[in-house]
Amino acid sequence: MTLRPASASDLLIDGKLTPGSGGVFDVVNPATEEVIGQAADATAADMDAAITAARNAFDTTDWSRDHAFRAHCLRQLRDALLAHADEFRELTIAEVGCPSFLTHGPQFEGPVTDLGYFADLAESYEWSRDLGKAKPMGIKNHRELRSEAIGVVGAITPWNFPHQINFAKIGPALAAGCTVVLKPAPDTPWCAALVGKVVAEETDFPPGVLNVVTSTDHELGAQLSTDPRVDLVSFTGSTATGKKVMVAAAETLKKVFLELGGKSAFIVLDDADIGSACAMAAFNVVTHAGQGCAITTRLVVPREKLDEAIAATRDALAGLPAGDPTDSGTICGPVISARQRQRIESYIELAQQEGGTIEIGGGRPADKAAGFFVEPTLISGLDNSARVAQEEIFGPVLVIIAHDGDDDAIDIANDSPYGLSGMVYGTDEDRINKVVNGVRTGTMGINGGIWYSADVPFGGFKQSGIGREMGVAGFEEYLETKAVARPA
Repeated sequence: MTLRPASASDLLIDGKLTPGSGGVFDVVNPATEEVIGQAADATAADMDAAITAARNAFDTTDWSRDHAFRAHCLRQLRDALLAHADEFRELTIAEVGCPSFLTHGPQFEGPVTDLGYFADLAESYEWSRDLGKAKPMGIKNHRELRSEAIGVVGAITPWNFPHQINFAKIGPALAAGCTVVLKPAPDTPWCAALVGKVVAEETDFPPGVLNVVTSTDHELGAQLSTDPRVDLVSFTGSTATGKKVMVAAAETLKKVFLELGGKSAFIVLDDADIGSACAMAAFNVVTHAGQGCAITTRLVVPREKLDEAIAATRDALAGLPAGDPTDSGTICGPVISARQRQRIESYIELAQQEGGTIEIGGGRPADKAAGFFVEPTLISGLDNSARVAQEEIFGPVLVIIAHDGDDDAIDIANDSPYGLSGMVYGTDEDRINKVVNGVRTGTMGINGGIWYSADVPFGGFKQSGIGREMGVAGFEEYLETKAVARPA
């Protein structure tokens, strides 16, 4: 099978590849601004059909009870996708604008390989647990706990790491025995739609178990949130939109999983190597042009070493320019769209209005006549109350902030509505552990440590979300617990 990414990609509904009732919409390469193809544009009627298919597949088949078969289908999907790896890499770079090196990690290969972890979990999980005998009210009973799939899952995903986020939802949901309707972002429809094509043509997934609905209509996400036939909505995106999803889902009291925004702190202690720490902070913030919710975008450094840290970070950013994502040496590619670039530029302008200094960057690369590129940017001269230090920019923009000791650094990190990620650099283990224990965040790296893995739960504190993705904890988000008792 050839994926043919330049042609219109169909919806996957009830096991069939079908055109969208709304026609097609353009797919744009963010590095060139060229239209590179079309995707199917679904309507509310298409979404209704997908929900109907998912509901029927859950209610009328053995999908939720046949753990071995689910594991087989997930491994089959993993192997089929990896067989098309070169095609997926090419289309992902073109559609997402991500640097090519990332397709060997979280932009394709990593999350696809992770499907095997969830296949293994479907087979090894303790689906029932014996609680033994007891005498409630003097009556002998034998009790057990059973774990069962929650039902139909509506998965609403963003454009920044589409494969990683799509599979972080559909992998554990399918492994748990749920059926899924996936609504990807309109900026990156191919990454989802062409997975649907592989599912339909190269796997044994039963009709309706996985449905993929691409559309420019954001109301289709709201449709998933309000439809009573959907049992859980899993949403990744902005905190503002996540709040709307939660409100919409409240009417039917469906479970909501939310993975939302971040403004994570990179804390440098006064015993750390400033040059190494600042180089890592610079690398982090420009990776995929800063378009990641868990990227550390506040660099919190000792006040007495502020000038040294600014110079080191500025030098590091100078060596990480925005470039062609097809080039294997590029770390910072384009941002996803003209609208996103304008948003980032408005924050850079705001920083200057608030009294900040642009140490490097702040504009568009002079050598890029086309493409949605933003120069890697370092902002100094502002404290943590500035809007650019409090609000998620989602671009290659780093704000450097001075701290007055470890306790102050922890306070600065926690002085945020978010709590998704973080990093600490230092040499004294007791001080490092104090920071790790003190910062209220869902993930934390030490001296460059990488927490991302299939078996590690990911999610945040505060307004960074509700629940966890990945790992056993992420798998269990898609389960209900049933207590069963019988006379002993």
